[in-house]
Amino acid sequence: MKNLTLRNLTKVCNGIWHGDDTLLDGEISAITTDSRKIEKGCLFVPIVGERVDAHRFIPDVMSKGALATLSERELTDADHAYIQVESSLQAVKDIAEFYLEQLQIPVVGITGSVGKTSTKEVIASVLKEKYRTLKTQGNFNNELGLPLTVFRLRDEDQIAVLEMGISDFGEMTRLTKIAKPDTCVITNIGTCHLENLGDRDGVLKAKTEIFRSMKPNGHIVLNGDDDKLITVSEYNGVKPVFFGLDDQRDVYADQIESKGLKGVACRVHLGKESFDVLVPTPGIHMVYNALAAAAVGRIYGLTIEEIKRGIESLETIRGRFKMIETDKFLVVDDCYNANPMSMKASLDVLHDGEGRRVAILGDMGELGEDEAALHEGVGVHAARCGIDACVCVGNLALHIAEAAKRENPDFTVYYEKTRESLLEHLNNYVQKGDTILVKASHFMKFEEVVKALEEM
Repeated sequence: MKNLTLRNLTKVCNGIWHGDDTLLDGEISAITTDSRKIEKGCLFVPIVGERVDAHRFIPDVMSKGALATLSERELTDADHAYIQVESSLQAVKDIAEFYLEQLQIPVVGITGSVGKTSTKEVIASVLKEKYRTLKTQGNFNNELGLPLTVFRLRDEDQIAVLEMGISDFGEMTRLTKIAKPDTCVITNIGTCHLENLGDRDGVLKAKTEIFRSMKPNGHIVLNGDDDKLITVSEYNGVKPVFFGLDDQRDVYADQIESKGLKGVACRVHLGKESFDVLVPTPGIHMVYNALAAAAVGRIYGLTIEEIKRGIESLETIRGRFKMIETDKFLVVDDCYNANPMSMKASLDVLHDGEGRRVAILGDMGELGEDEAALHEGVGVHAARCGIDACVCVGNLALHIAEAAKRENPDFTVYYEKTRESLLEHLNNYVQKGDTILVKASHFMKFEEVVKALEEM
């Protein structure tokens, strides 16, 4: 890993070196926090978690070939090299910041209340048409996940697309200090993490912290149809590129046509040029994601043909509106996470499904004092959007069920208190030929529901 010698790491971490000085100028091969993924010559970083203190794995990882380890304490009688640091987590962030500076590659940083991951996927799909592109995998978008993503970069990579997720003020400032993005993308400002951020103005303030460590002469790409983001006129002289469905935006789409669950067709206007494209994932939100990708693609010099090809070659990932066709059902696996905005958008897409359209909806977390009303809003939307049935699961989802039934007494609504009880009775709620949406916040573990449907 470029310039990641143990000497440099000790300096970057403000650490204390314990070990043979002849090792100091050797570069490490990798960095890991997972004791099961040790490779010869790597650096192990023991994280102290709520349940497990990974320092206990140090003897084992060193025996497996790690070159050195970090440690938050002095290791008496250690016969291996280690760097003593005050905080392993802070050291990881400091190392990631240093490493990214050594690579000197462009970084696209992506945040927003809804659609960060799907937007990241489309942007990466477009950029890979011209560049060797590394993107955030899974949910590696927080103060530990972002550095671990950075550590996957190698000299041959040409651009990084990094997702950045937060739940409180100050977090984005710390993330952007690591990433120092050349281009900042914000998808929207919604009702996420209100227990910490208060209201949408608080969300806007927290998300726009992404600009604070943006590279000089950087780029800002914003959803111009979002009433909060459209108020951002400039940052340190950088004027945003706005995308949306309004033809006054810098990048916009029209002639939008749903192709059901096969995707959505539209015409994208990019400056004086335009092109027709099929976004291979359904929903109007995917048009917005494609517009963001088109804007970023143009910033990095891609042709219209490359942008179109990148959008149309998008592959969906499990848990993020992934279509799973079984012998009995079409399952829409959207169970990675949920908030009121994304719930309503997914319900709108479900409306275009074939056969009986059934939504299995669970609790949404981190919504603050208005959580009951926000769940009720989803229930009202479910009753109005033209689907056939809704199965609500969890204590908070009871508000979805009750509001849906109040809104439309003829709408078919079922309720289960727990995921376990749902799994016991699942066969009662679905039938062959159904299109089934599965969606809830991550803590509900609805991937078990998806698995059960696949096995039915």
